[in-house]
Amino acid sequence: MRILQYIYSDIEKKNPSSILFVATSLFLACSHARTWPKMPFKRFVEIGRVALINYGKDYGKLVVIVDVIDQNRALVDAPDMVRSQMNFKRLSLTDIKIDIKRIPKKKTLVEAMEAADVKTKWENSSWGRKLIVQKRRAALNDFDRFKLMLAKIKRAGVVRQELAKLKKTAA
Repeated sequence: MRILQYIYSDIEKKNPSSILFVATSLFLACSHARTWPKMPFKRFVEIGRVALINYGKDYGKLVVIVDVIDQNRALVDAPDMVRSQMNFKRLSLTDIKIDIKRIPKKKTLVEAMEAADVKTKWENSSWGRKLIVQKRRAALNDFDRFKLMLAKIKRAGVVRQELAKLKKTAA
């Protein structure tokens, strides 16, 4: 409050140097304090965006958006499927984007996907690794699950022993 009183007293005295100083400092304070809102979305529906099919007969496949039909549907294509239209609700957009023109030929699309190394990028992403682990776990039979349980018990025992050693040396 005192600062504002000081500013007003200088303005009333018509002191040009202090008015300039105050105006500059206020501008700098406002420009640093102001944070522009960031865009909440990073993945946009665009030509070349790689998406994961989350529902239907092609569930789990990676596809590329090759054209946007309307606000609800897109034309999607992948090397191992027929080009078809798909509702956006059935697509989960990924961070991967390839550089292609609108509605490319199948050969051009496959070459662009190989050049962008889409499969490797997907397998190295946390989302892709998580889906691979889920598929591997779903494929386990009863005996494999039993062996996994025994391995977890053994690992927990080793961790417990090492922790006990560390606590002993710390005490």
